[in-house]
Amino acid sequence: MRSVDEHQRAVAGLIARREPVAVAIADALGLALAEDVVAPLSLPGFDNSAMDGYAVVAEDISGACDQQPVMLPVAEDIPAGRTDPLTLKPGTAHRIMTGAPLPSGATAVVPVELTDGATDTVAIRATATAGAHIRRAGEDVEAGTTVLRAGQVVTPAVLGLVAALGLDELKVVPRQRVVVMSTGSELVAPGTPLKPGQIYESNAVMLAAAAKDAGAQVTTAPMSSDDVDEFRAVLARHAGEADLIITTGGVSAGAYEVVKDALWAAGVEFVKVAMQPGMPQGAGRIGDTPIITLPGNPVSALVSFEVFIRAPLREAMGLPQAQRPLLTAELEEDLKSPRGKRQFRRGVLDADKRAVSSYGPPASHHLRWLASANCLLEIDEDVVELTAGSPVRVWDLSSG
Repeated sequence: MRSVDEHQRAVAGLIARREPVAVAIADALGLALAEDVVAPLSLPGFDNSAMDGYAVVAEDISGACDQQPVMLPVAEDIPAGRTDPLTLKPGTAHRIMTGAPLPSGATAVVPVELTDGATDTVAIRATATAGAHIRRAGEDVEAGTTVLRAGQVVTPAVLGLVAALGLDELKVVPRQRVVVMSTGSELVAPGTPLKPGQIYESNAVMLAAAAKDAGAQVTTAPMSSDDVDEFRAVLARHAGEADLIITTGGVSAGAYEVVKDALWAAGVEFVKVAMQPGMPQGAGRIGDTPIITLPGNPVSALVSFEVFIRAPLREAMGLPQAQRPLLTAELEEDLKSPRGKRQFRRGVLDADKRAVSSYGPPASHHLRWLASANCLLEIDEDVVELTAGSPVRVWDLSSG
């Protein structure tokens, strides 16, 4: 029986990073930068006003106050976007809007609130120091500065910066293209009336969502029955367009294990992993495409994704915090665990993430409990019993 650590290494060795690509900035959100970004221009690109008000020479309004305002003729009106160069003559003012280019010769901007707002001769009721309310060219970013580093994830703020710098594309680590396949003659799509012996397919929906949540681009293949030829045909249609194929079901020791029957001869390795839930696992390649085969019980499938696939998938996309946050919490009740298997129990962390309780039965078909859990309790292979108050390792599913 293979250990959890051994199977984690086997799966991680199959998932490889794609070559960097240049994408339009509108398509870059959530991706990791593949190279540094160097500013091609300065921000701001020119001295401009930080306020709606009046550009002045600061010395001209020395001594201005409410009782004795300084009166200056308004020589120009400068809205944002005006492009012709202007020069402010001493003893005059230019009405100016936020973001508009500062005229040559101006040394300060007086906010309109400190004036009477006139457009011919303005009454200024306060003094100003040189540089007041002026945004200097390059004070945010100087041309040639490295503003973003390779590996940084593109956020809305990152997109705002690169757009302000005039960049229309970014070199990024592309998303992994994941195909999720679900097998089983008993499965039907939600919304279809059930016949006796049929169940609704849930694993592909769940695993596709998990892969998307990890950052991947996901395609869900049509469900296939327990017919080997049908499964191989569906697999062949998707293998060439995927970086990773994930299947669920058909990997155990029964008589109709379609995934194992179809892939065993192709070199995919099927093993028993010393864990609960999720013992039957498979990993290998179909041609050049990695394939990870997960058990069919829903809890086993999602726990297996968390334990084996999520971290290397995120690492292959250059995303930070690939591993779920691991912490130690105090167990709130007694627990038993099978000797020789690493157990992953559904659990609920308290608000402070200091105490944890198991949640629901350990069997792998109890999906209801998994839907409301916010963590997994990881209990080592050599531990058969934990008492209340014991420290226990926890995978925090609510973050990361």
